[in-house]
Parts: sequence; structure tokens; C-alpha cells
Amino acid sequence: MPQPTLLNNEIRDMLMDCGLFDPLLAEDFHVAAGYFNISSIAQGEAIFREGDAGTFMCIIHSGQVAVQKTNHEGQRLTIATLRSGRAFGEMAVLDGERRSASCIAASDCVLLNLGKDSLEKMLNETPRVAAKIIRAIAIALSKRLRMADGQLLSQQV
Repeated sequence: MPQPTLLNNEIRDMLMDCGLFDPLLAEDFHVAAGYFNISSIAQGEAIFREGDAGTFMCIIHSGQVAVQKTNHEGQRLTIATLRSGRAFGEMAVLDGERRSASCIAASDCVLLNLGKDSLEKMLNETPRVAAKIIRAIAIALSKRLRMADGQLLSQQV
């Protein structure tokens, strides 16, 4: 079989491993895999910078990613370290806004990427699978927002 099939199977397995898309059926993973790609990022390399156009999202297959924000004095502060299975960059893919933070490889990383264009293509070609992907992303974002709300509340007590 040609190489793309092997790559598609590798991406499918990585999507199944990440946990983000657990509600998907086995055939959904196979379809979705055709819209994702894999990238390897070296430690210290910027995946994207705060203020960049948001053209893709990532899921960490292996490695760690530092999320950094620039404070009012121009210093970059690490606000979170993300580990395997975690998605990031989804907000920009969904809302088209610029990046709200920088993401830097804190170690060598293997990432799954879904481009905004690929998500649009998936919506047109396989809307049922795309809806499940978007719903899973929305649930992950909702959980993160609830956690942040809880943290803000605990800081005010």
C-alpha cells in the first residue's frame, strides 16, 4: 500500500490515544485522520506566538508545550505547561481571532495539527464527523473555562 495509508493509520491511532475525541466511533477516527497532519518540533522552538493569526490547532502526542503570555513590562511568563493528550490553539481555529498566547516546545514534541482550512473542508465533506470533532473541542474548552472560573473564585475568597 502507498505511504499515505500508513500515515493515515498512524494519525488515526494518535487521535484515538489522545482522549479528546473519545465519543467518536472507530470509522469516525479513520475519516478524521485524513484532515490532520503530524509535525515534530524541537525543544525551544515556537509553535506560534501571541498575536499570530490562528490558522491551526494542535494536540500533543508526545512532549511538553509551554504556554506563555507577555506581561505589561514585556516579559514572557509561562502560565501553563501542557502534556501529551492536551489540545491547544483551538480557540483561534474556531473563532478566527489572533493567538492569545505563545506556545513554545518545552521538550521535543510530536504534534497532531488541524488547520482551519482542513476543518472547513471536513465540515463540507464529512459534516457528521466534523460536528463530533467541534463538539469535543467545545467540551474541552468549556471544562477549561469552568476550571479557570473556579480558580478565580478561590483567589477571591
